Amino acid sequence: MPRMKAIAAAVQILQREGVRHAFGVPGAAINPFYAALRERGTINHVLARHVEAAAHMAEGYTRTRAGNIGVCVGTSGPAGTDMITGLYSAAADSIPVLCITGQAPTARLHKEDFQAVDIAAIARPVTKLATTVLEPAQVPGAFQQAFHLMRSGRPGPVLIDLPFDVQMAEIAFDIDTYEPLPVHKPPASRPQIDKALDMLATAERPLIVAGGGIVNADAADLLVEFAELVDVPVIPTLMGWGAIPDDHRLMAGMAGLQTAQRYGNANLLASDLVLGIGNRWANRHTGGLDTYTRGRRFIHVDIEPTQIGRVFAPDLGIVSDAKAALQLFVEAGRARRDAGQLPDRSDWVEQCAERKRTMLRRTHFDDIPIKPQRVYEEMNRAFGRDTRYVSTIGLSQIAGGQFLHVYRPRHWINAGQAGPLGWTLPAALGVCVADPEATVVALSGDYDFQFLIEELAVGAQFNLPYIHVLVNNSYLGLIRQAQRAFDIDYCVQLSFDNVNSPEVGGYGVDHVKVAEGMGCKALRVSEPGEILPALEEAKKLMAKDRVPVVVEIILERVTNISMGTEIDNIVEFEELATRGEDAPTAISALNLDEMQFLD
Repeated sequence: MPRMKAIAAAVQILQREGVRHAFGVPGAAINPFYAALRERGTINHVLARHVEAAAHMAEGYTRTRAGNIGVCVGTSGPAGTDMITGLYSAAADSIPVLCITGQAPTARLHKEDFQAVDIAAIARPVTKLATTVLEPAQVPGAFQQAFHLMRSGRPGPVLIDLPFDVQMAEIAFDIDTYEPLPVHKPPASRPQIDKALDMLATAERPLIVAGGGIVNADAADLLVEFAELVDVPVIPTLMGWGAIPDDHRLMAGMAGLQTAQRYGNANLLASDLVLGIGNRWANRHTGGLDTYTRGRRFIHVDIEPTQIGRVFAPDLGIVSDAKAALQLFVEAGRARRDAGQLPDRSDWVEQCAERKRTMLRRTHFDDIPIKPQRVYEEMNRAFGRDTRYVSTIGLSQIAGGQFLHVYRPRHWINAGQAGPLGWTLPAALGVCVADPEATVVALSGDYDFQFLIEELAVGAQFNLPYIHVLVNNSYLGLIRQAQRAFDIDYCVQLSFDNVNSPEVGGYGVDHVKVAEGMGCKALRVSEPGEILPALEEAKKLMAKDRVPVVVEIILERVTNISMGTEIDNIVEFEELATRGEDAPTAISALNLDEMQFLD
């Protein structure tokens, strides 16, 4: 049996498990790992500027392609604690990420050694496994178990903490005898699926709610096939957006309190049965449960048994991987179609489509300063069906969810439940590493952008080109809007007179200078007619210089984006679309001759 350092065995296992990239920051306690990484030479490493950003890069990398597992690496102490936010974000959205940390030698763990912290205990609530490996011979088994857990059941992150002496110790290990452990994903049974289809058959106005579990399971094609087979409209959640193309005749809009369309909420409220697949019934999707559940029955399919009934009790719960369930749904649906047992849904489908044609928000404003709605209208013009959008939190993300168009799974890459500020920029870099040929477009407000702004230098250093649309109102816009309930506007203004950049007009940070100082390109836009030309110029700069390109769009200081406390009580702060030219890039442009008001 060959003998090698335990950390060399770990690197070989990473390679065997399919890891090709890692994101991190070296340090004294993790240097043995970096030495083994360099010696092996099979895993490309991206050097982050902040260790939290390395975790978010790993998240973006995982979320981009089915089967990817992002790896983030840091030394002992604060490097591990910095990555906790990334682990939380990954756990919340069921994203497998492997976090590897260095640690003080085992003999000094109890001596309050320099940068020695019990990171496993800290990380345990936000991981599927967090362990400090104390015996060198257990290193291979720890990594084998990590990949098994990350891929089995509800996916999620794992942390492996490696003391310095454990990394350096010699063990017997032969990679040729190593095999990944079988992945466990619970499947639905045919009787369960038949029961669900029986319930579907008795409904007059059914909907499918498509969650992020469908995307994670790489089952979007099966979802569309099933929806077409039974002719049932689909409401994607924010994490499931792209599972069915926005322009598909059965795409009925997103429902929710914030990232939702008016027609999505109206279609859900008109339904009498909801089949949820791979979704959590998140509170910003449902709003108040009395409103959400009243007058309709529910079927819930989810890979995690404890999710069934967690938010409310469904009429039928099925524990299953989304792909396994949808394969059976398609199989059983075909049998019923061939037997002539599927009901005609054409009237209901047309009702949903009519709402989609007519219940639109206005996007075309010519105001100066620019209204944010106009930004998304021009983004729809500038970017095609293959664009991968990346966003995380704030009014920018909420408005993006209301107005942008997504056509493929993993083309809306978003930190859903956790929503950490600063996530967008490093996650976009992870997406670029995972799909170097993609058109990647990040969307941030100014505060999200500033949180981890130093990671622009990573994009420049490693030639990771993408476009970052920065909508700048120099405000914590979402928090300011929430403060309306308290009749305050307190500690949320970011504006100041920049003595070095009077041209920013009191908006404070000169993002163009910062971006250029980081080795990137940047453009500033102040008028609505300049947005599309700037986005087109950004495409050229990105292709030519192979670095991130920031397009800063100066917005009006105060805008309230549509949202509410119940899905039947959304406040519309701007006038709605009443003519085709009010929403010219909507999926279904308004027909002036057939305009109906469906308020």
